[in-house]
Amino acid sequence: MQIQHEDNGKKGRFFVNENGKDLAEIVYAWSTPTIIVIHHTEVDPQLKGQRVGNKLVDEIVAWARKNNLKINPLCPFANAVLHKNNEYHDVLFN
Repeated sequence: MQIQHEDNGKKGRFFVNENGKDLAEIVYAWSTPTIIVIHHTEVDPQLKGQRVGNKLVDEIVAWARKNNLKINPLCPFANAVLHKNNEYHDVLFN
């Protein structure tokens, strides 16, 4: 499974697309030049049990670190994952 990334300067997403169909995504918008807001995470039921949602969070965290960004997770799933894992706290916008 390959996680892809697209960003148009105002919003973006990390996503899994197979055979032309989006199966999972985590969607964000730029709040400031250094803060992104995660609005939504969705995973197709056929990927259940593969921890794809967590993998999407891992990807967005790695990208945020690489680009010195902070994350404001409004999405309940992303919020829970980011707050439960102490190693993600460096990217959280408080």
